[in-house]
Amino acid sequence: MSTYLPTIKQLQYLVALHEHQHFGRAAEASFVSQSTLSAGIRELESLLGVTLVERSRRVVRFTPLGNSVVDKAHRVLREAEELAELVQAAGKPLSGELRMSVIPTIAPFLLPRILPRLRKERPQLKLFLREETSDHAIESLHHGRADCVLLALPFATGEVEKETICEDDLFVAFPKDDPRDPPAEIPPMMIDEGRLLLLEDGHCLRDHALAACNRPELRASATMIGTSLHTLVQMVDNGLGLTMLPKMAIDAGILHETDVVARPLKGAHTSREIALVWRTNSPRSDEFRMLAEELRAG
Repeated sequence: MSTYLPTIKQLQYLVALHEHQHFGRAAEASFVSQSTLSAGIRELESLLGVTLVERSRRVVRFTPLGNSVVDKAHRVLREAEELAELVQAAGKPLSGELRMSVIPTIAPFLLPRILPRLRKERPQLKLFLREETSDHAIESLHHGRADCVLLALPFATGEVEKETICEDDLFVAFPKDDPRDPPAEIPPMMIDEGRLLLLEDGHCLRDHALAACNRPELRASATMIGTSLHTLVQMVDNGLGLTMLPKMAIDAGILHETDVVARPLKGAHTSREIALVWRTNSPRSDEFRMLAEELRAG
């Protein structure tokens, strides 16, 4: 075994630089000076006897070996964090720090109902929340930036464990004075593809809505423009089209003070599964199952 091994701090600096592609931003994210971060990476290169980063005035470029080392560093750092989590999990459950990423089509509708009770009943839990689209949230999970993710399935998550929180039905939202007088439940064939407004790329709700309709032509013609569900509702309220909303958003009052009406989408697969997911074999699996139970109780 080599006498000299990279330190956790050196690997953290390298991963931060790879993520931010800029020494200044990486140093800021690491809460150190730029010179400290740069020196740490140079020490790592000297220790390994290789060049990991090609430096120039304007560009940070990782060598092929540097990229491979970063991939390995992610795994080492994740294992180090899980070691600390193992010790923490042996103490009082649902205490200490827990980093949870939540997707934007869940966070503003579910969390306000749950967090006050969680703070009251679990005062020793320091829950750090990060709102991210599904793809970024899963990346954060597998790179160790998040401990668990609250998201909607189906979605490509990689190797994870999960606990289902609830099923969330999809609704079609349209202006109150829509001349076609939609029925109590709206079949997908009634949706005008030229008027359908959906969230932009990166939001899994868009794919869930299109899959629920099972109409390939909608994917080609739907206007994918909204950055949030609130934006889509305002567009519908101004007569620019119709959209799809999850029931939890409607229950949370997203249509209040608007002239927008929502009716259930009729079909076999017209809901999304709200779930809490975490890395397979995490030492905090029991804690995450407890957290899922707390979320269900909300």
